[in-house]
Amino acid sequence: MKYFILFIFSFSTLHLYAQHKDIPVTAEFVITGAVNKEITFRIADIAAMKQDVIGDVVLHGHKTDTAKQMKGVPLKDMIDSAGIKAGDHKAYNSFVIILTASDGYKNVYSWNELFNTDIGNRVYIITEMNGKTMDQMPDRIAVYSLADAFTGRRHMVGLAKIEVKQL
Repeated sequence: MKYFILFIFSFSTLHLYAQHKDIPVTAEFVITGAVNKEITFRIADIAAMKQDVIGDVVLHGHKTDTAKQMKGVPLKDMIDSAGIKAGDHKAYNSFVIILTASDGYKNVYSWNELFNTDIGNRVYIITEMNGKTMDQMPDRIAVYSLADAFTGRRHMVGLAKIEVKQL
């Protein structure tokens, strides 16, 4: 009985850890907050940026799936475009980057996580996947953190805003 209750509890809380279905797609997002200049990135702007070839990736979320022929723009490249307002180099330790989707779902990264670890080299705004460009993707604008043990935890679709905030 104890294991049955644990099993039911595990499934009843899954919705707390991932974004739900039927998220309104987005065609742009804004970088705002403690930045040198607020920037709005539209699909055409993102598509014009240097893209990394990611390849085929096994995605872990509600179900395990393989995304084929992925390409993307590193999130940190976009944040660099806006520039972070930091008084000195030590101030960067107190910054967080908050991603918000069109349905209110949020993901949070620290500045150090994005700019001082391998995780930051593997967080992408997805520009191509499964033979579709960003403007054709049914879940645009998508963000994947591919260095995470479980990619579904910080998988986001419908990116609407990135806020840089100093704590």
